[in-house]
Amino acid sequence: MRLDKFLKVSRIIKRRTVAKEVCEGGRVTVNGRPAKAGTEVQPGDRLILRFPQKTLEVEIQEIKENARVEEARDLYRILREENLPREESPLF
Repeated sequence: MRLDKFLKVSRIIKRRTVAKEVCEGGRVTVNGRPAKAGTEVQPGDRLILRFPQKTLEVEIQEIKENARVEEARDLYRILREENLPREESPLF
């Protein structure tokens, strides 16, 4: 399955277009390698996603074409979740 579709089906990212933008922005790695939206993923792969406020590392447990909300969380296992400090914005 394509990486962007997995991120959407698993509900790690809510919209596939946003998942594609995150991938193309270089903020996702699969098994330690930078990944594009079309990268094929399979169970056992490890993903690292870098968001502005946190870093998330997950391992894919299962691939499904479609998943209900209650099933989506079972498609992956969170290995590490790190909240990043917010940058101070200057006051004007």
